[in-house]
Amino acid sequence: MKKICFVLIAACVLFGCEDTKTSTSDTKESQKTETPKTVKKPTKEVKKQPKKEVKITSKNVLDYMIEYGKNNPERKVRIVTDFGDIDIELYNETPYHRANFIMLAKRKYFDGTQFHRVVKDFVIQGGNSDGWNIAKKRRAIGRYLLPPDTKKGFKHDRGVISMPSGEINNAYKLASPYEFFIVQKKGGTHHLNGGYTAFGKVFAGMDVVDEIANQPTDKGEWPKANIMILRVEVLD
Repeated sequence: MKKICFVLIAACVLFGCEDTKTSTSDTKESQKTETPKTVKKPTKEVKKQPKKEVKITSKNVLDYMIEYGKNNPERKVRIVTDFGDIDIELYNETPYHRANFIMLAKRKYFDGTQFHRVVKDFVIQGGNSDGWNIAKKRRAIGRYLLPPDTKKGFKHDRGVISMPSGEINNAYKLASPYEFFIVQKKGGTHHLNGGYTAFGKVFAGMDVVDEIANQPTDKGEWPKANIMILRVEVLD
């Protein structure tokens, strides 16, 4: 019996006996549970609110036009009409009027207005309409007048775009900012020099101006058929 025990002990020494106990470290590892990863919720995209346009008044008009002119230096525009396109280059030397026209074009004021006054061999006048939507646009932009800028040497030659006075009996000839006229008369309308601000000139499309000027009108010089300004595009 002693011999058998000795053999068993010797076998354990030589080959090692497997420990049937589970180590403390192994037990702890098996008990560990994987911590779930934190899932980040997608960040909700905050939509930027469109910049609110400042309403123009008689008090802030000059500051507004100076700042707008700096940020919007374009000079060329295209008046798209039922009869074709009229391309105009605006004068840098009349900064308020240039900025004003560019601003109105970019805010799409002229879209859907008309050439509401047509005088053959004189002028065609646009930028107005009896439509409710045009009046609504005016209210949104503001009520203001532009000061005259008539001493820059520009004359009312054929093709010149100019601005009518805001009020008939206005001693300072403040210009109505929403309307304009284009001189159609050959040789120009120089009796208007000094009284109205010439702020640009047609460089393409005078044939369109002539065609519009030839349309029949009533006694009030309003065209018998609407002559629409579809839009005014800023080119450069």
